Amino acid sequence: MPAVRKVGPEGATETMTSSTLRRPKREEMLKIGELGLRIGEVVLCLISFSVMAADKTQGWSGDSFDRYKEYRYCLSVNVIAFVYSSFQAYDLGYRLVAGKHVIRHHLRLHFNFFIDQALAYLLLSASSSAATQVDDWQSNWGKDKFTEMATASIAMAFLAFIAFAGSSLVAGYNLCKHDQNSTSTTLSNSG
Repeated sequence: MPAVRKVGPEGATETMTSSTLRRPKREEMLKIGELGLRIGEVVLCLISFSVMAADKTQGWSGDSFDRYKEYRYCLSVNVIAFVYSSFQAYDLGYRLVAGKHVIRHHLRLHFNFFIDQALAYLLLSASSSAATQVDDWQSNWGKDKFTEMATASIAMAFLAFIAFAGSSLVAGYNLCKHDQNSTSTTLSNSG
């Protein structure tokens, strides 16, 4: 591989390979991809809880999502995931523009990883419990507009789970990369 020599302020030279030259671009693309996942989470959770909240039928049965705990659970988890992912998308956008996070804390990466994991599992749990209620409803009374709207909401919640799983992978990468960088910095400072 071709190497590039970088001359420092005191005249010291440092050899850089093409892989170290590409690293900042890779990190920038990772941040843009992470922002894309966060925006996807926001949109999918918004659609999911909007459709579920609008799921009410007129007529003698007068069914509504709030009569069933599975649907309320799905709605609640989607609202929480929407709020969290909205803030995370804002924070990432701010970081790309200003170069710093809105809230700077030494446990931020741990928090992001933990909450991404927790919300991914909660979204999967909520969508699967609501899906069993839809299946039960359809096996007893057949399909109608109420179950079709619930099914659309559940599908969006499941897609939001996939986006949160992707964000969780990125958060895990960021956490490991940060731990590796802080370990190498500590070793170089002690030596």
